Amino acid sequence: MLGKTLFDKIWDAHVVSSIENGPDVLYIDRHFIHEVTSPQAFNGLAQRGIGVARPKQTIATADHNVPTKDQHLPIQEALSRTQVNKLTENCEKFGVELYGLGHPFQGIVHVIGPELGITLPGMTIVCGDSHTSTHGAFGSVAFGIGTSEVEQVLATQCILQTKPKKMKIEVNGELGEGVSSKDIVLYIIAQITASGGTGYFVEFAGSAIRSLSMEARMTICNMSIEMGARGGMIAPDETTFDYIRGREFAPKGEEFDRMVDYWRTLPSDPDAEYDEVLTFDATDITPFITYGTNPGMGIKITDSVPAMEDIPEAEQNSFAKSLDYMALEPGQSLLGKKVNYVFIGSCTNSRIEDLRKVADLVKGQQKAAHVNAMIIPGSKQVEQQARQEGLDKIFEEAGFELRQPGCSACLGMNEDKVPKGEYCVSTSNRNFEGRQGPGARTFLASPLTAAATAINGYITDVRELLTESELV
Repeated sequence: MLGKTLFDKIWDAHVVSSIENGPDVLYIDRHFIHEVTSPQAFNGLAQRGIGVARPKQTIATADHNVPTKDQHLPIQEALSRTQVNKLTENCEKFGVELYGLGHPFQGIVHVIGPELGITLPGMTIVCGDSHTSTHGAFGSVAFGIGTSEVEQVLATQCILQTKPKKMKIEVNGELGEGVSSKDIVLYIIAQITASGGTGYFVEFAGSAIRSLSMEARMTICNMSIEMGARGGMIAPDETTFDYIRGREFAPKGEEFDRMVDYWRTLPSDPDAEYDEVLTFDATDITPFITYGTNPGMGIKITDSVPAMEDIPEAEQNSFAKSLDYMALEPGQSLLGKKVNYVFIGSCTNSRIEDLRKVADLVKGQQKAAHVNAMIIPGSKQVEQQARQEGLDKIFEEAGFELRQPGCSACLGMNEDKVPKGEYCVSTSNRNFEGRQGPGARTFLASPLTAAATAINGYITDVRELLTESELV
């Protein structure tokens, strides 16, 4: 009998029952909720006259609609205010723990789960948000769900799910200068397209992945959904255990040691089989940037936008439409293109490690005068840590604005929107038309590329700045 994959071990251990020729009934260990997809679900419970089955396994926070300035004041946008207030009301009514505005644990849902030790290896984790795949960096089966499924989990602590196929993506070798986990995942998506992972749950492996910190691994798994996958995951190891140890809600003492013993059994067995295996060479990965309107439309920052003849005929119409929206031409280089907005944040790249890297790069520098450069921490804890370490002073002196936590300009659901027709180099995860605001044009990139662009005022290969700093 063949061994099991990491994914199989966790999924199979959580199957309550299986429906013949149908989905599995899957038990859920952690359910994260926020203000966008939960109101209808709570309303469904109220109409049925039932409560939350296991409220202590549900954790709520406000993130999508919250302002990132003056959070002590009432929210100005009416819809945002209504949704945040409704979350507070529902959590009080149904006995769910809420980390709302003003709470020291408030932040983006996929940032606070890991940093608080709520996210652990071997778990099944869901949230009404596609980037729930972030939590898979800990060796958990984590995926986004729809509003009706949110209600299903609230009511039963279970969900009906068809088991996906399994894909392994290996990245081996050493990463080059200025290359981050964001570049890795943008590179992979460009290679396999934004639909290349459809129908699969992806396990990321290989020496380059193992060398990454936990926060970098979270970035990789966060964007697994952008290749069409159901989710992404990385096997837990000593890096994982060291990150979890001592966190607020993580197991302590002997219980932690017992859990580590179990977590060590989770990695895929040597003889485990996958439905598909892809392998990439880390030395081929350089700083990356997108040029189009899906995350698969990406290039090495030193390359040019593809020529029309390089695009498959079936995709040429959508390619042309995308370039028209972005006001770009086939064969055009992006280096040197003027940009007025830079956004560093989102559940992809808003953790303390991201902010530290940006601070290291911009220290002693000054952003271009015309650039609006926002840095949005992923949580109150990240914000507090950044201020304690003096990163806020470095950002201020360089002309960057450090704000309060929230999803911010990742999506046009709050006050932080990019104006119509403007370009933004963004560390977020999606670049479809209007994602950052009606008519906004988004280039996805790493925090280092975004920061370098803010300093120069135009799209920049960060390796040029790194070389200059070494010379100094």
